[in-house]
Amino acid sequence: MTENVEKRIGPGGSPIVYHEKLRPTWPMWLMVLLAGGIGWLTLAPFGTSWGIGSGIVVAAVAAFVLISTTTDISVTTTHVQVGRATIERKHVGTVTGYRGDDAFQQRGPKLHGLAYLHLRSWVKPVVRIQIEDRQDRTPYWLTSTNKPEELTNLLGGSMHVQEDLDIGHEEEIPQWLIDAEREQLEAEQASDTTEQGK
Repeated sequence: MTENVEKRIGPGGSPIVYHEKLRPTWPMWLMVLLAGGIGWLTLAPFGTSWGIGSGIVVAAVAAFVLISTTTDISVTTTHVQVGRATIERKHVGTVTGYRGDDAFQQRGPKLHGLAYLHLRSWVKPVVRIQIEDRQDRTPYWLTSTNKPEELTNLLGGSMHVQEDLDIGHEEEIPQWLIDAEREQLEAEQASDTTEQGK
């Protein structure tokens, strides 16, 4: 749900211009009933009261776990907050939204190992937020969102458009980050060579 309430204050002490809460969908709550049923079946052979007690405890634990997955995405005039991560908007680079198979590709085959992930299995669309902060080795954030068009538009980005030329095309990682990782690898190799020479 998006709220455009200028009175609310978010990260950096700025007014919130976009807020979305990622809550479990109703089919996910069926998992709580299923967990309760499994808990009941586990101890029911020892007595009805044992089975009922076990089912209630397991269902309560499952409900708590599900509720704890509720999280927020907030955008203010100066900051972006995705889950527990916050960054100034001046460090936000290219923002791209994905739906369908493109979103699946971003979650799996095209995922960078250093990316910050804020994913919920029941929310299929994702938004990729490029990070341009040289103090941060994270190349981008990848977050689930129910409204990728609205979030990307607010951050000056756009939705990904699949083209025939996209086949085999790798997502761009900032050159400065590639150079920094190369320098670190070369330094580690030089250190290993020095140690072996002793």
